[in-house]
Amino acid sequence: MAKYIFKRVILAIVTIFIVCFITFFTMNAIPGGPFAGEKAKSPEVQAALEKRFNLDKPVGQQFLIYMKNLLHGDFGISAKTGRDISDTIGSKFAVSAKLGIMAVLLAVALGVVFGSIAALQRNRWPDRVIIFLSTLFTSLPSFVLGSFLLVIFSVKLGLVQAWSPTHQNLVLPVISLAMYPAAYITRLTKTSMLDVMGQDYVRTARAKGVAQWKVLFVHTLRNALIPVVTYLGPMIASVLTGSLVVEQIFTIGGLGAEFVQSITNRDYPMIMGVTIFLAVFMVTMNLLTDIVYKLIDPRINLD
Repeated sequence: MAKYIFKRVILAIVTIFIVCFITFFTMNAIPGGPFAGEKAKSPEVQAALEKRFNLDKPVGQQFLIYMKNLLHGDFGISAKTGRDISDTIGSKFAVSAKLGIMAVLLAVALGVVFGSIAALQRNRWPDRVIIFLSTLFTSLPSFVLGSFLLVIFSVKLGLVQAWSPTHQNLVLPVISLAMYPAAYITRLTKTSMLDVMGQDYVRTARAKGVAQWKVLFVHTLRNALIPVVTYLGPMIASVLTGSLVVEQIFTIGGLGAEFVQSITNRDYPMIMGVTIFLAVFMVTMNLLTDIVYKLIDPRINLD
């Protein structure tokens, strides 16, 4: 396990460096800059701004300076607001994390419950209805579902305030982000449950007269959840990418909305900071998923 974690950490460092390299040089290859399109400034002010953000230096030197600062934990300041990027990411991520955690918990709960029902009711009407709905929701991107929910429950029915503060109403955005992974987990759980239910140890438990609930929860569901655990990493990625647009639709001031706004404003330091933070977050989540996978099933050899 320790050897595997060490390898993954080295791979993570290489991955994050590649992300930094590609993002930095892609931004600098685009015509314009963080101060393009703003009101005319005096040459002195323009020169001072460029010097402050090292824009007066060659691109390669800018990258080396940025990486040096990054190694010291310095993300810099926003080119638009002047705020410390680390502080901005911290405050905005707290909002996105609240939204994401609720969406992930809802997705897992719905997926496991309905996937289990579909497996136990195989080829009956509950199974057909559940599979139809899961197919439908896997075909709907989160931002499309979010728009539908907003129009139906807010504009048409007036049941939910359209653009409400995050501490008051997260129902619609959470549902928007949760339904796609919930639908996928439903199908995953059903397939895994059917596979486990056909194993010899499950049939043996039933033959010995073990209670049905114990066969389901102890012998079947626990082992059937292993594929679901492996999906946690991609699911978190799905929720994160979906939140980029969903936060815009519901005007939630999270990290996704901040990232989209920084792209619109060409706020290069903020774009770099958020991109690196998300890369580190995703790499960490994938590593933790593998470790949990090993803890659930000790037979798995991660090395």
